[in-house]
Amino acid sequence: MNKEEYMRQMRHNLRRLPKEDFDKAIEYFEEYFAEAGPEQEGQAIEDLGSPDTAADEIIRSLAVQNAMESQKSVKRGVSAVWVGILAVFAAPIGLPLAFAAGVLALSFVLVIFCILFALIVTAVALALSAIPLLGGSLWLLFTSPINGLASTGLSLIAIGIGFWVVKGCLWLSRRFLNGMTGLFGKIARKGKKHESEK
Repeated sequence: MNKEEYMRQMRHNLRRLPKEDFDKAIEYFEEYFAEAGPEQEGQAIEDLGSPDTAADEIIRSLAVQNAMESQKSVKRGVSAVWVGILAVFAAPIGLPLAFAAGVLALSFVLVIFCILFALIVTAVALALSAIPLLGGSLWLLFTSPINGLASTGLSLIAIGIGFWVVKGCLWLSRRFLNGMTGLFGKIARKGKKHESEK
């Protein structure tokens, strides 16, 4: 096997990683081969091990790294959870067990996201429906001041509740993603420890 074959197989093995992590991993291997030089290419391949083993190691290392750092955005948190799921499948445990754990974890993540998405949509709908109510209540101030004041207050309360529920759901999403990333990182660490004991 030469460098081109090795890198082609490595790209194939890492293709499911988020783009940023994929680019970092490929760059690492390219630099490794560049430092080794063409004359030491065979030794570099031997040192790295098979592309499958090296790819599994990279995925588990990324999962552990993601678990140790707090994710700053929901998008990065989703990427970190995805890397964690990939790490569970890369862990040296039985494939049926890894598949069952991965499907269970993925379904759990999807259910939580659906609940949070439903809450956000409800809060946004509440806030947006209060805007026409606010316009109508301002008109009502001139015809029936007491009803206009009550309607204005209710519409402002609805806008405020909608805003805070959306903000709370986004906060919960980040916390949930950090928790899931930590869980998958622990699984990946246990897989690394188990593999090193062999």
